[in-house]
Amino acid sequence: MDKAGNKNLIILSFTLVIVTLGFGLAMPILPFYMEHFGAGGMELGFLMASYAVMRLIFGPIWGGLSDRVGRKPVLLIGVLGYGIAMAGFGLATRLWMLFAARILSGVLSSATSPTTMAYITDSTAEEDRSRGLGMLGAAGGIGAIFGPALGGLLAKHSLATPFFAAAGFSLLALLLILLLLPESLPAAERSDSNTQEPVFDLRAWWQALFSPMGPLLGLVFLATGGIMILYGILGLYALEVFNSGTEEVGWIFTVLGLVTVVGQGLLIGPLTRKFGDLAVIRFGFILSAVCLPLILLAGSYLELLVLIGLFSLVNAVLIPSITALTSKYSQISQGVTMGLSNSFVSLGRIVGPLSGGFLFDLHFAIPFWAGGVVMAAGAVFSVRLNGKTGPVSGDQQGETIH
Repeated sequence: MDKAGNKNLIILSFTLVIVTLGFGLAMPILPFYMEHFGAGGMELGFLMASYAVMRLIFGPIWGGLSDRVGRKPVLLIGVLGYGIAMAGFGLATRLWMLFAARILSGVLSSATSPTTMAYITDSTAEEDRSRGLGMLGAAGGIGAIFGPALGGLLAKHSLATPFFAAAGFSLLALLLILLLLPESLPAAERSDSNTQEPVFDLRAWWQALFSPMGPLLGLVFLATGGIMILYGILGLYALEVFNSGTEEVGWIFTVLGLVTVVGQGLLIGPLTRKFGDLAVIRFGFILSAVCLPLILLAGSYLELLVLIGLFSLVNAVLIPSITALTSKYSQISQGVTMGLSNSFVSLGRIVGPLSGGFLFDLHFAIPFWAGGVVMAAGAVFSVRLNGKTGPVSGDQQGETIH
């Protein structure tokens, strides 16, 4: 990666630190917000899933639009939408207001993730792509380290305070992108807006499912769904089993963020260069399937932090490796590719929290076993991938899929 690419990656990563810091502020508060409105695990699952449904629908649309108008304008829309939604959370006085803010956030902020990933594919060589995506994940992890702990502290004054703080951080990120981040897609390389090809092209997306990257879209769905079964009920689990408060739940998500930084910032590059993306994906699924049920063995809050950290370390390298491999097998534009990948992430974010919330209301232990089964299915699926597409380039030589 050249100096200009490194500079842009640093600016984009720093922007994501700001955005995810705001996201981290809000995460530990949601279970207590739901309890405040008299809701339970199922309602929390629906709240998280409503956001993911919007990301599923609008992620590819924003990704395709960024191919036409450039990455920067679409990225600005995503950050602005997230800030508006966070302010809406802080102003909510009824449960339906939380859902309205969450849905609006899904529609607008779904522009952020696929456009950011497309920006990286514009700015990096193929052999550096896993590293670039890993750095973005690590940047998100830095925000996730400090955000939850700060959110837990701010919530002592009011449950709404962390959401207003998140809106303020989003405004700062908006200014950073506007003033410092250059456009990565030159006008000459953009899709022609005068063509008959629609931005919302279901036929092209359907064809992509049966292309070489199709199995990888299935893998990113399984990985995200298995992870979100846990993340969707983690605050409620700590509240019920260990009687944790907002500050303790905040530290749980802080540990998740810290481990993510270590995994994505320090491990993913060396691991994928040495073993290849596909091998990292396979072992990630296998270890995740083992780690998830182990969390139930925690007999204290400290043991819970350690076991959750172990699970997070394994998964820190999983989804970025799948995303990088997907971009390499893409036969369509990178904006639409990353939008599709983001949609399958969103699909996992729909199924995971909904099933996790439903199973948690039956018994708090069931989501952990269910998540382990999902990860085991991903392990089987990834091991069955074999060479029917011919040779591939770069560090993926010998790693082929069908």
